[in-house]
Amino acid sequence: MTTATTPHPPAPGAPGAPRIPERPAPPPASVRTFLTDCATMTRRGLAHWARRPVTFLVGLAFPVMMLVMFACFLGGGMDVPGEGDYTEFLVPGMLALTMAFGLEATMVELTRDVERGVLDRFRSMPIAPAAILVGRSLLDMATSLAALLATLGAGWALGWRWHGGPAAALAAVGLLLLFRFAMLWAGIYLGLVAGRPELVQAIQILVWPVGFLSNAFASPGTMPGWLGLIADWNPMSATAAAVRDLFGNPGWAGDSWPAAHATALAVAWPLALLALFVPLAVRRFARLGLDG
Repeated sequence: MTTATTPHPPAPGAPGAPRIPERPAPPPASVRTFLTDCATMTRRGLAHWARRPVTFLVGLAFPVMMLVMFACFLGGGMDVPGEGDYTEFLVPGMLALTMAFGLEATMVELTRDVERGVLDRFRSMPIAPAAILVGRSLLDMATSLAALLATLGAGWALGWRWHGGPAAALAAVGLLLLFRFAMLWAGIYLGLVAGRPELVQAIQILVWPVGFLSNAFASPGTMPGWLGLIADWNPMSATAAAVRDLFGNPGWAGDSWPAAHATALAVAWPLALLALFVPLAVRRFARLGLDG
């Protein structure tokens, strides 16, 4: 007695096997979808800030306290050539310093998401990958604008005034936010490289030389030669000098090339930093979970 057997279909790819149509690749996300994803990620960050308002308030208070301390404790012993007092010289420098500092909050949140696998879960969802980083950057820019306005208000209370028109003042604010945006993407890349919140503190120390080796508090001409050269070419010095000029505030004149072209450098430096760190951050984000 023989038992009938049902022939098995040939394996895919074997001779005679039916051809399985290839699955078409998903269409690229539209601009509207990308913007929606960016807005969603930004709202997520705003919800976190709303649940932890103390962190947000401390971020606003830090630059204000720095400005008050330098203006009140050191301002009486500083003399700025020309019209105006030290407070008018200091406030634009402190505004630029505010845009350089405060990146640790963004870096810590990013490394926490990496450590907890949150970013991996996001990447498994139908979300434009770049929208995750862009949403984070938009959230930081919103908090940076709040810190900028708080510092401007504190400077006004201390006697600082701008002496140009509204267009020049808006241009100065635009240069400050452009510098912040460039510093932010450098922070995003370094946060992705760090990968763990405890390493952020070590990386954050790198921001201090950028802030204090500049013309924010004193003229590079008063520094030792090599330090003055570093301060002259510091991206933050270009932003501070350009903002002083746009606000009509006093500054120490210099005969160096960076001092004579501060406004051009205040645009060129951030654009160069963005051209460097945006691709590095996107590439590093794409490789999360693949390295090591």
